[in-house]
Amino acid sequence: MQPIFVLVHSPSVGPSTWDPVAEHLTTAGYQVRVPSLLHIGVGAPPFWPRVVHAVRDSLRQVPAGGPVILVAHSNAGLLLPAIRSGLGRPVARSIFVDAALPARIGPTPVAAPELLEFLRPMAVNGRLPRWTDWWDEADIAPMFTDPAVRQKVIEEQPTLPLSYYEQSIPVADGWDDHPCSYVLFGPPYDDVAAEARQRGWRVAHLPGAHLHQIVDPARTARLLVELATTA
Repeated sequence: MQPIFVLVHSPSVGPSTWDPVAEHLTTAGYQVRVPSLLHIGVGAPPFWPRVVHAVRDSLRQVPAGGPVILVAHSNAGLLLPAIRSGLGRPVARSIFVDAALPARIGPTPVAAPELLEFLRPMAVNGRLPRWTDWWDEADIAPMFTDPAVRQKVIEEQPTLPLSYYEQSIPVADGWDDHPCSYVLFGPPYDDVAAEARQRGWRVAHLPGAHLHQIVDPARTARLLVELATTA
């Protein structure tokens, strides 16, 4: 059976960061789901169960039986073990795309202490500005080649609570007992890709900035299919 791709966006941005890849996968004949996580920062913590529910709900109308391929970008990588545990159906493979890695065992902090130190002064009434507002224009501009796409991605972003980044996400024992792969776009995820390689995962390099999936969705989609359908 054809795999079902579930493309999980970073909670810091929005589902439009996966939409172009989803279009290419759909055109190639694959079932694709891009669950929206834009609502998860509403209300009190913990936030990660809302991610699990959103992904599970996105598959509600998909008949069971087809192999599920979980694909996570950036910060969403930390959520894959919890998603897999709560999905209610088998996951054939997990693919991390320029993503943070969960711990092999035990809870994983969403943000390192140095990132929290950077974020706390930005919070106003407990909420942070949009992710692209954290950085200088020189950091943001290389991620976008299409002004319309840039506007859509920026306007869609949530303003997450600081407490989202202060949470830890549970990691079930043996969460990585299935095939896992890593796609590296570029710095600063080189070291993360090296760790994935040390874990025995297949690592592929598609050079680009952190949102390269919106710049070259065709090659990104082809690489995901290759990783999902080869041993």
